[in-house]
Amino acid sequence: MKFNNMKLTPEQIERLYQFTRQHYVEWYDLQTELVDHLANAIEQQWPDNPNLDFEEVLQLEFKKFGVFGFMDVVEKRQSALNKRYNKIVWKHFKNFFSIPKVVITISLIGSLSFLFFYFQYSSILLSILFFATLVLFWIGLVKRTKAYKKEVKETGKKWLFKEIISGYSAMTGLSYLPVQIMLQFDDVTVRFSIVKSVFFASLIVTMCLLEYIILFEIPSKAQKYLEETYPEYKFVA
Repeated sequence: MKFNNMKLTPEQIERLYQFTRQHYVEWYDLQTELVDHLANAIEQQWPDNPNLDFEEVLQLEFKKFGVFGFMDVVEKRQSALNKRYNKIVWKHFKNFFSIPKVVITISLIGSLSFLFFYFQYSSILLSILFFATLVLFWIGLVKRTKAYKKEVKETGKKWLFKEIISGYSAMTGLSYLPVQIMLQFDDVTVRFSIVKSVFFASLIVTMCLLEYIILFEIPSKAQKYLEETYPEYKFVA
């Protein structure tokens, strides 16, 4: 990140990065945004307060963030990036309902619906599929998380959007939905109606598609999305 028309020394800029870390901002992208803001604010303050040193002006600027410090900035940025991530997931998900992928999607739903409708122990089959899907999902998330932590250790930098892509998204909460649904079944020998068969088949296929998108499709294009979010990513990552 370049600071235009700045009089701060490289040591002072590094001190600003240190300051953001000390106040619980652990992501490099957010640190850089705050350092840019603080550096410009300090430069504007100095002409009006020539007797104050760097640390005093820094504290004055920090007080403007209120009693919660940088917390509000972090929360707003997290919310914005989560929304961006969800839009990306939705864009990839919609692609499975456009030609030619829609043929595969409908075929999968139709095949599962047939199994649920004609299999006497439909709820047992559904439980097995739910369980297998969830286990594979969490195994994938664990692997993604470990790979991300290894990369952070090697580079020394965390990127908030990369953390979200690597499996920290709130979308993982959807994995609890099937568990709640399965708790509703009392009779394991019940045979599903055609409507119920199509519903659960659609739910299973949707979960599998989201799992594939979250664990494979989006991470494979992470570099593209990160460079779109952070123009400087290609130079410092």
